[in-house]
Amino acid sequence: MKEEELKTIGPGDEGGLHPSAVYGPVSSWRFGSSLGVDLILQASVCSFNCVYCQLGSIQVVTLERRLFVETARVMADLERAEWQGADLVTFSGSGEPTLALNLGEAVRAVGGRTGITTHVLTNGTLLHMPEVREALRGADRVSVKLDAPDEEMFQRVNRPAPGATLAGIVEATIRFRSEFTGHLDSQVMYMPLNQQMTGELCDLLNKIRPDEVQLNTPKRAYPAEWFVETRGRYDRASAPAKLSQLRTIPVEEAEEVERVIRERTGLVVSSIYDGV
Repeated sequence: MKEEELKTIGPGDEGGLHPSAVYGPVSSWRFGSSLGVDLILQASVCSFNCVYCQLGSIQVVTLERRLFVETARVMADLERAEWQGADLVTFSGSGEPTLALNLGEAVRAVGGRTGITTHVLTNGTLLHMPEVREALRGADRVSVKLDAPDEEMFQRVNRPAPGATLAGIVEATIRFRSEFTGHLDSQVMYMPLNQQMTGELCDLLNKIRPDEVQLNTPKRAYPAEWFVETRGRYDRASAPAKLSQLRTIPVEEAEEVERVIRERTGLVVSSIYDGV
């Protein structure tokens, strides 16, 4: 799909690649039972094209915000979902949620209806925009991606849309940290590719000072090409596309990374290994 082919999906509209903007709940290693909200729905649209993305190669890589799914459609889908047993509501799905112009409205509406903790996963590319920071301040928890300590590694791992820089994201995240009264996480995907840069990463974490650092490693296979399959949740047996697997970090090495980050930053650190 091309960017000009994207449209706004409202109540009763067909054309989304998934039947509902609300999915799950699904099991989360860190958060328990998570109800997903997808504010994009019709394609994979993101300002990153990360090498490890569970959606595969992103179809539309952009920094342009737009309305993809009307909030009324989200709320209609929510009423049909079994959300009562969820521990939190996570805004993620088919790409970068801050690209959705109605993110703030949707967070308030879903949180108000369910009374469940609201959580937004973001790569931080649009945090320099006051309206995006305002939208995110309505969430209870925000997780900002931080996979690389320098621009070269940032380009290799996250492969951002033209115009996005690591320096800009870090500066904007620091500003958001000063404004946000909720729980802020820095999410780090550790791979052999960036493993030797832990010290430099600690320097950035000391500037940001999140409430928590979450260490992940690519334990799941990912599609070599983009395809529609429950927003990236699949296994090798059921996936309708060729899967690849990035190298993971062994438990002993991951524990050492955790130790170094704790010692150098004094921050709370959680790891995917803690939830296995």
